[in-house]
Amino acid sequence: MTYWRGKSAAEIGRAIGRGEVSPLWLAEDYLAAIHAHPDADRIYARLTESRALAEAAAAERRAKAGQRLSPLDGVPVSWKDLFDTAGVATESGSRLLAGRVPDADAQVLRNATAAGLVCLGKTHMTELAFSGLGLNPMTATPPNVNDPALAPGGSSSGAAASVAFDLAAAAAGSDTGGSVRVPAAWNNLVGLKTTHGRLPMAGTVPLVESFDTIGPLTRTVEDAALMLAAFDGGRAADLRGATLAGKRLLVMETLALENCRAEPLAAFEGAVSRLAAAGATVERGAFPELAEAMGLAGVVFTTEAYAIWKDRIEAAPDLMFPPVRERFRLGGATSGVDYVRAWRRLREIRALWGERVAGHDAVLIPSAAILPPDAARLLADPDYFATENLLALRNTRIGNLMGLPALTLPTGVPACGIMLMGRAMGEEALLRLGAAAEAALA
Repeated sequence: MTYWRGKSAAEIGRAIGRGEVSPLWLAEDYLAAIHAHPDADRIYARLTESRALAEAAAAERRAKAGQRLSPLDGVPVSWKDLFDTAGVATESGSRLLAGRVPDADAQVLRNATAAGLVCLGKTHMTELAFSGLGLNPMTATPPNVNDPALAPGGSSSGAAASVAFDLAAAAAGSDTGGSVRVPAAWNNLVGLKTTHGRLPMAGTVPLVESFDTIGPLTRTVEDAALMLAAFDGGRAADLRGATLAGKRLLVMETLALENCRAEPLAAFEGAVSRLAAAGATVERGAFPELAEAMGLAGVVFTTEAYAIWKDRIEAAPDLMFPPVRERFRLGGATSGVDYVRAWRRLREIRALWGERVAGHDAVLIPSAAILPPDAARLLADPDYFATENLLALRNTRIGNLMGLPALTLPTGVPACGIMLMGRAMGEEALLRLGAAAEAALA
């Protein structure tokens, strides 16, 4: 019998369409694998078995009748535990939300269900999505596929693990400052951060509403394109004939390459060389204002996050992991004047970015400046946790601050990704470019 777990979501979908695999058998196989996996309880917060089997049975009937709803109809996927699921707890990785059971599905889950995707369950994440390392001693810390002693990346930590360990064909995550791309890179996956506002956030637990986005974690760029289409109910980007010939790529040397550790930097430069060999024109440039924008991040991110969560946190502060709780509390020190001034300046810097990178098809940087750090040391040393968390998110945060879609691809070096940043609302063009880059890096 063909081993389907571990294949791409698109391959599985095509096999369903050809009648080579039963969606119901497939769902049962994934659920059995989850139950048998020694780290399943660290990856999945809870399963939705009855729902998965019912959805798979319906997908099977449609497949037999030749009435499939989408290329991913019948494909089993996981959902980060901040997407509301009707009648099933959605706790956003936090004891503060223990027992929270919504009445309705999140809008993107409704869209995906309408496209026939099968919901396997909810994956673990960092508390309220406010850390890039993926550690959560208050609920569970998922394993890293490269080494279980290492941090998995966050906050979509369980989402990445579910795909990397063959316990879901693809995963739904969220990204406010890097929460899709860091765990994707550290687990050798593709991760897409969408433009803020591209996908509906209704029915998701917020962190920073001015930056929160939704994105898939997948094995391939094709899967990312199909998942995006399922999320928004639209058509997937046409990736046929994607090429790097004639494409202009800009390596942004400001900030993103500074203090980058040797392994991810070497992997990045090797990947850039392969893109150039495949026909892309690669240029290098600087954007000094990035350092200023990064300095504004603590104001625009943390202030809003604490404004949203202050009452809940301060009502029961001992329910939180102290480093995450104290990071939230930093937002209480900002005045309204400073917050408004920071946003005004950030919008000016975004406009400058658009002018400087015009004429380039994408900006390239390492997905993360560091390799996954040791999880035990992070738990034991708060200072180490703080410094590594900032470095983990430094490069990904550039895309959030500049309001861009961004795609991380594996370089072939474990836990090292290369990130392509495109133009706002230009996900389809970015995915086409990503498909060509993926082929060059294979």
